[in-house]
Amino acid sequence: MTSYTIPSVVERTATGAERVTDVFSRLLSDRIVYIGTPIDAGVANSVIAQILHLENASPDAPIHVFLNSAGGDVAAVLAVHDTLRYVRSDVAVTCVGEAVGASVALLASGTAGLRALLPHARIVLRPLEASARGAIPDLILATEEVERLRGELESVLAEHTGQDMARVRHDLERERVMDAAAAVSYGIADQVLVTRPRTGTR
Repeated sequence: MTSYTIPSVVERTATGAERVTDVFSRLLSDRIVYIGTPIDAGVANSVIAQILHLENASPDAPIHVFLNSAGGDVAAVLAVHDTLRYVRSDVAVTCVGEAVGASVALLASGTAGLRALLPHARIVLRPLEASARGAIPDLILATEEVERLRGELESVLAEHTGQDMARVRHDLERERVMDAAAAVSYGIADQVLVTRPRTGTR
């Protein structure tokens, strides 16, 4: 998980007292989850816990996920994906910077009609690679696991984009960069947002 300073915000309570909290907790109180790093097991666990908390607190209210991720571990991304699909709440996912590699699946998995990108967001489809070292049997197992995860990622993207499996597999053979409009055309998102929609609109 990338290390950087987490900003704090100061709020005034109903009694007039001041309360200091980190910005991510403040966003969570408004049902906003921000993913701004590559996704590893630790990031996935944090995001999953936040999503489950928000659904438990109010299952009929939407959850808003803002995504700016340079990729990450496929298994961790799929764990977050499955959670987004599992909860009863609608999940609006907005890409505010980039979604690279496996993290593209998180944008695609938002509730239909609630998947968006900001105008200068970029989407990068990228092939998976094995990175194991060791004896030949270990390398074979690692390659087989990459193929299994690749198949699952292809299935997820095909399901959410409406593209057929052959097209998705072909597009994951080499790196492919899309701007916001191209990502909408491909079916990864539903719309490009210039300004935040007013409350009550989709």
